[in-house]
Amino acid sequence: MSRPPSALPAQPPPAAAARALRRAARFVRRALPLCRAHTVEFFTRGLWERLVALRPDAVLEALRAAGPLARPLAAGAAAAPCDDDIFSSAFCENSEKLINVHLFALAAKYYSLPNLGVCTPLEDMLEALKGDSEGATGIKPDEFMNNKKSHEVKVMSELVDSIANYCGIKQVIDIGSGKGYLSSFLSMQYNLKVYGIDSSSSNTNGAHERNKKLKKHWRAYQSRGRENLKSQSLEKSNNRPMESEINCKTINEELLNNANSLQNQDQVINQDLVPSFGFTEMATPETNTETEADLVTGAQSHETKLSEEVLAVLNVLPADAVEDFSSSCYNCGELCEEEKVQRKMTSLKSKARKSSESNLYFPLTSCITAETELSDIITDLEDCMVVGLHTCGDLAANTLRIFTAKPEIKAVCSVGCCYHLLSEQFENQEECQDQVWGFPMCQYLKDKGWCCGRNARMSACLALERVAVGQMLPTESLFYRAVLQVIIEEIYGVTKSDRHVGKTFSKSSSFVDYVRRSLKKLELDDSKLPDSCIIDYYEKYKHRMNELEAFNMLKVVLAPCIEVLILLDRLCYLKEQENIAWSGLVKLFDPVKSPRCYAVIALKNQSYS
Repeated sequence: MSRPPSALPAQPPPAAAARALRRAARFVRRALPLCRAHTVEFFTRGLWERLVALRPDAVLEALRAAGPLARPLAAGAAAAPCDDDIFSSAFCENSEKLINVHLFALAAKYYSLPNLGVCTPLEDMLEALKGDSEGATGIKPDEFMNNKKSHEVKVMSELVDSIANYCGIKQVIDIGSGKGYLSSFLSMQYNLKVYGIDSSSSNTNGAHERNKKLKKHWRAYQSRGRENLKSQSLEKSNNRPMESEINCKTINEELLNNANSLQNQDQVINQDLVPSFGFTEMATPETNTETEADLVTGAQSHETKLSEEVLAVLNVLPADAVEDFSSSCYNCGELCEEEKVQRKMTSLKSKARKSSESNLYFPLTSCITAETELSDIITDLEDCMVVGLHTCGDLAANTLRIFTAKPEIKAVCSVGCCYHLLSEQFENQEECQDQVWGFPMCQYLKDKGWCCGRNARMSACLALERVAVGQMLPTESLFYRAVLQVIIEEIYGVTKSDRHVGKTFSKSSSFVDYVRRSLKKLELDDSKLPDSCIIDYYEKYKHRMNELEAFNMLKVVLAPCIEVLILLDRLCYLKEQENIAWSGLVKLFDPVKSPRCYAVIALKNQSYS
């Protein structure tokens, strides 16, 4: 049974979220020329001269001293009233060049999510959602995933399970599930029924294969867990023999009372609790009638519950309790009944083991859009929640739209990524106006005709916290690419190309080697370009490498502000909906391990249907 939404932590009021969005948008609009500049064009477009009226060494020094790389704002400073016009003076009114890097750095810090006062602490969320959760089974994700993925899955799965328990639901739809890391962990660790939907059949197939391998490890975990429980229980039973005898008698009576009903259920249930993992669009066979499906589902649910209860009791009994119980009977008639019960207990234990090994996880292949009918993909769709761990581009926005539109979806927990892949309504005016866009979502930014641009959205993907702890930007590779662009335009007359250089830098032994490899990838004839010419270009620009470094540091410092705009747009969209009981932004992950660390979370009014 779900609990009243009043138990949830305080959420930012719609007016507060809208005010934070307006303030952040005002600053970002002034900084858009910096955000929209691409480092590939740094030399060909003279970006430093056009956008910054300061020396590069002065910019780097100021960012290290006063910027987000140095220290956070003092507690309460962000919440204090502030004249936003002060920050606007970081840029020249006429030229729009950056003229005050100290104010720029302070503003970037001020308009970041931690300082806007609109986020809900994860600890508060988990504490409020804490209820009658069954708890986890003890699997350690770091044994099956890399450090980053393990961190993400462990934190997010705990929150998802808490939300599911709060809402009284057991079904989870993982949109953009990829290789199924989150989905399989939710099913194994928390016994949730998870449908993982991904548009890539190769991802779905990979998730299926990975899940089969994971199940082998899972059996080992269960075996060790049962042995530990038995060992602990045996030790306790030596001190409490009378208690063990009472427990045996109680179990005997309960199982005898249920023996007939269990035998009847065995006649109905003649298949595994979970169908085989086929990669079809449907989760259940179409040949089953609705009545039959309901009957089997109900019987399975009852048997599974009883199986789990009996298995739980068996796991805490002394190792020889059942055997002693059977051999202590003297009446031949009673012995036969008790043998039946013992066989039934053994059968239940086996079925419970198979149930847990089946892992209620179904990987499915389908492309999700804002108009997707989940019931067309999942035939046994019930009250559920949708989740997404680093859903790319528009998929994160569409996840929220599906949540608000479908009454059976009671909650959402979505962590987006790949902002550069978002579609923008006001980026290309000639495109179809009836399209569903990834940005903006809320009415305020729509009314303002807000557009970030692809380069700005790409900047939002930069990882400020990683730079702050010493994971430096790849300045040399960026410099190589910027000089290459000069060569391409001046020697070959090419300003635009559909082809990409890719990760050529890591494979190159020198700048000359890099240029030749890149020209081949771009299908340009490198025979007309001698090594001496390539070296001359390098020498011409190498003294300006610090300009490129400072310019990219400015973009890194701005990155959280652009992300604020995207995330607050999504939050304000949810605040505009009438059927939402609670919505907020929660920082889930360590941003050094996982830079895209904020989740958009919402729960519907329980009366909504």
